[in-house]
Amino acid sequence: MIQLITGLILFLGMHSIRFVAEGKREQFINARGELLYKGLYSLVSLLGLVLIVMGYSATRLNPVFIWTPPLALSHVSALLMLLSFILLAAAYIPGTRMKAALGHPMVLGVKVWAVAHLLANGRLGDIVLFGAFLVWAIVDYAASRRRDRRDGIVRQPAAGISRDAMAVVIGGLAWFAFAFWLHLVLIGVSPFAV
Repeated sequence: MIQLITGLILFLGMHSIRFVAEGKREQFINARGELLYKGLYSLVSLLGLVLIVMGYSATRLNPVFIWTPPLALSHVSALLMLLSFILLAAAYIPGTRMKAALGHPMVLGVKVWAVAHLLANGRLGDIVLFGAFLVWAIVDYAASRRRDRRDGIVRQPAAGISRDAMAVVIGGLAWFAFAFWLHLVLIGVSPFAV
């Protein structure tokens, strides 16, 4: 569990610098350069991610069960994950109405991902992992929207709904591939196994 928590602190800590120490971040970049900042950011984030994977895997070997989710929640989780993939796609397709309205659909996608996994899993390791990401996403989203308002950032969608339709299709296809194949291959668990 210590490995998992250490990884979360490193990974989410690096991803929190923008909203907890924006001034220090800017000072570091101005004094030492953006390349060094990005290099350190990437290195610490990667180390955190490796520790998260190793630590979470260890919690699955010796699970501590807090609760047993009812089967119906796995269906709710699957639908929430579809929404999460669509939000993720919308974050990377320029000009979507979703991005214009929501501002930061990727962070919202992380929120939805975390909630979906908290509903479907009841082990202590799951609660620590997904709970940490949920708290981070809530704080990050609020800070990012506040920063957008402060900086006067307004996102304009492209004309029509074709880009949003593209986000729905790409997100849906990615969800299908992950739910029915990649989750088992990468995580070792089939989301639809009974």
